[in-house]
Amino acid sequence: MTGVGAGFGFVGRQRELDRLLAAVRRPPAVVLVEGEAGIGKSRLVAEALAAGAEGQVLTGFCHPLRDPLPFGPVMDALRGVGPMLPPVERIPPSAGALAPLLPDLADRLPPAPPGPDDPTAGRHRLVHAVRALLGALGRMVLVIEDLHWVDDATRELLLLLARDLPAGLALVLTYRAEDLPPDTPVLGAAYRRPPGVGGALIRLAPLAEPEVHELARAALGPQATPALGRVLFRRSQGLPLVAEEDLITLCEQGDPAALADGAELAADLEQSEVPRGLADAVTERLAGLGPVADRVVAASAVLGVPADEVLLAAVAGLSPEQTAEGLTEALRVAALHEQPGAHYAFRHVLAQQVAYRRIPGPARAALHRRAIEALEGRSPRPLVRIAHHTLALGDRRAWQEAAEAAATQAAALGDSGSAGTLLRSLLAEPGLDAGRRGRVALALSRIAADGVDAGASAQLLAGIIADPQLSVADRGEIRLTLGLLMAIQGGDRAGFCQIEQAVGELTERPARAARAMVALAMNEREGGERRAWELLEAAERALAGAPDEAVAAAVRASRLTFLARQGDPGVWAQLDRLPQSAEDPEVVRQTTRALYNVGDIAVDLGHDRSAGRLLRDSSRLARLAAIPYLECYSRIVLLRLDGLAGHWDGLEERFAALGAEYQELAMAGVERALLTARLAAARGRLALAQREFADAMAFGERESQVTTALRGAAGLAALRLAAGEAEPAAAVLRPVLANLRAAGAWARSAELLPVAVECLLAVDDRAGAEALLQEAQAGLAEVDAPAALAALEHARGLLLDAADRRAAAAAFALARDRWQRIGRPYESARVAERLARALAEPDPVGAQEALGAAEEVYQRLGAASDAARCQHLRRDLGLGRPASPGRRGYGQGLSPRERQVAELLAQGAGNQEIAQALFLSPRTVEHHVANVLRKLGVPRRELRDALTAQDPGSGAT
Repeated sequence: MTGVGAGFGFVGRQRELDRLLAAVRRPPAVVLVEGEAGIGKSRLVAEALAAGAEGQVLTGFCHPLRDPLPFGPVMDALRGVGPMLPPVERIPPSAGALAPLLPDLADRLPPAPPGPDDPTAGRHRLVHAVRALLGALGRMVLVIEDLHWVDDATRELLLLLARDLPAGLALVLTYRAEDLPPDTPVLGAAYRRPPGVGGALIRLAPLAEPEVHELARAALGPQATPALGRVLFRRSQGLPLVAEEDLITLCEQGDPAALADGAELAADLEQSEVPRGLADAVTERLAGLGPVADRVVAASAVLGVPADEVLLAAVAGLSPEQTAEGLTEALRVAALHEQPGAHYAFRHVLAQQVAYRRIPGPARAALHRRAIEALEGRSPRPLVRIAHHTLALGDRRAWQEAAEAAATQAAALGDSGSAGTLLRSLLAEPGLDAGRRGRVALALSRIAADGVDAGASAQLLAGIIADPQLSVADRGEIRLTLGLLMAIQGGDRAGFCQIEQAVGELTERPARAARAMVALAMNEREGGERRAWELLEAAERALAGAPDEAVAAAVRASRLTFLARQGDPGVWAQLDRLPQSAEDPEVVRQTTRALYNVGDIAVDLGHDRSAGRLLRDSSRLARLAAIPYLECYSRIVLLRLDGLAGHWDGLEERFAALGAEYQELAMAGVERALLTARLAAARGRLALAQREFADAMAFGERESQVTTALRGAAGLAALRLAAGEAEPAAAVLRPVLANLRAAGAWARSAELLPVAVECLLAVDDRAGAEALLQEAQAGLAEVDAPAALAALEHARGLLLDAADRRAAAAAFALARDRWQRIGRPYESARVAERLARALAEPDPVGAQEALGAAEEVYQRLGAASDAARCQHLRRDLGLGRPASPGRRGYGQGLSPRERQVAELLAQGAGNQEIAQALFLSPRTVEHHVANVLRKLGVPRRELRDALTAQDPGSGAT
């Protein structure tokens, strides 16, 4: 007989093993291994690692009950990182935040930074520290087992890590789908692997009957008859763990002579009075324990988590010597297993549950009472576990006290996952008194507000508000949090309705009512600037009777935002006086908000260099103050600045990576749409550009500020004008112009103003165009908005063009120069085209220079459609070309025009779209397409790869 001493054979999983190995050998990768309890998830992972997964391996386990520790399963895994650590100078400084949680490694990590006052800030600092440390380790496999028991904070960490993996990391996660919280994805939010990240979802099914038979043969050798295989399969239903437990039982309890007879083994299982399944096998094993070992095992079952000998002795009521004796026996028969750090527990929770249920009720209660007594004596007191044992005793009032204290402790330690679980359990209590219900609901709302998934958090807060037992003031405070989440992070103007309602509910809390008024003032679409200033003044009056430093900081941040919106030059000096450190974390948050808001508006105003400085500062402070959405927003606008400065290479990929990291934040999606549309229009993907501009415009209509809708409408109307669709373009602009006027947003009208004037002229509404220009000029008087002033001159040139070409040229030249000073080459080139048209008759040389400069910019940026338009305009204006030595023959190589056609084809453009983009006839495009495919020798679907292989530096983008 083979026996089970060397472990069971690995059967029926070769295909899954190959997939897992293929994924972890090509990091970065995320592998999800799904299956029911006992299906073999851990075994599959162990086999893959043993088969030679490249790199070091770290493993952490989730438990249904554990002490509060930020990201506990990941911290458990990192404790084994010592031998893998590089020299400390090669570890990013941010990893030093892990030193207090990994004391054994503290001397090999960078110094720990000062601890933040705000636990949320500390938690987000730890997220960055974990990623930094894993990135420093090189090739690495991180395995987190039993993710169905993961706490919310660890799940959030793993989600963020999966969206932004270090290059050498393979992340392997195992879980039971049936034990996940209802309607909750395994990582808490929908997850799609980012570009460049490999992986797999591996779902394990039960073994088939021949595979169970093969498992038995690996354990018992020739004695594993087909009859025994059939019995094992019937009892286990293909669940490997149940079959293995049955086989262990046969080996441990069977007569040695009977083991030689396979028929006898089958009969023993067939006639056994033990019910089928794992519970029976475990019960049989536990029944053979001696009295002392039985008490140790019972203590472990009640504790529910790995425990040391001292705690086991206290709960079991045994002396240290007796505990050691009983523990030795339990280990010898594999009832318990040793865990890292000289802790002991069951091999899996199923065995623990069986052992727990076989303890008589009075004995179980006594064990829970001793567990509470023993845990109360520990420092710090593990309140989460104490609350668990209190609940097990059925004392609901005592449990409520313990659970609230445990949630407070967990939140203070940065473990929002454990805190949130306890708080939700408390809210589900039917007899919870009103005072405690209010405290618990407020605490849970603060945790939800700090999450990265605004949608999920808003759903949770809406459920809390519906609780009829909440006081009016508590409901108002939670409603304010909900409204801020909806309006600020979700980009949903409906959030302001919640905030408006919250003002009335917060009359007993004037400081919070003032905070709600500050938020309402940010809604640009309801009453414009006048109402905004009235609300700020009302907030200041409310604070006069109830001073609050944090709300005063919010008022200050909003004032700066409004000054920036108006293009008030006084805003810059006031920014320098903002506090960047304070005892109250909310003051720093409001400083961060002010820096971001003014930086974002500064881009619309045309202060690009100042905007870059402010946004880098806001990104840094947001990271320190744990405001993930503001950090994301700052990074997005910095990418927008890169695009405006003409740094287009790799821009879409950087946006995609950031969007994958922050999928829940609406702004990431809308800015990606605007960027995609802008680049697609320049490159000739006109249908794609129209879709993306329309999506951005639709999103902007739901927002509280008008700028996004202005930008989307400007882009969409320009495309329709270019296609000769003047009336549809005007239809796009009419409601947006009404919003612009209502909000008085002239300082941020740079993208819209020239398009609107051109559109009005195209529909023969010259009077409307002149009126718009006069309104804009009046709105921009004494305003510090370089971009809008450049656009104003562009629009003025359009109005003058028909009557006075030289005056028009002067306006265009002024606009071009202003864009150049701002640092936006694409905008400068677009105005230079207009300048060339105006100069074509009075100054052909000047026209040729202007057009040549514009074409050079377009070619450098890769704006193929714009460059083709310049060539077309050159012919229309009769400006000619620079002298050429003669037409070059390209043989089997692509000509410049064929290269343009090929790149558009590779991006998915059709022949008609290419013709429109490059100002060619459809027949000419067909000719170029045929040449491209013939020269490269590939079909259309392989064109992108062929272009990249031919010239890796200039593949289709």
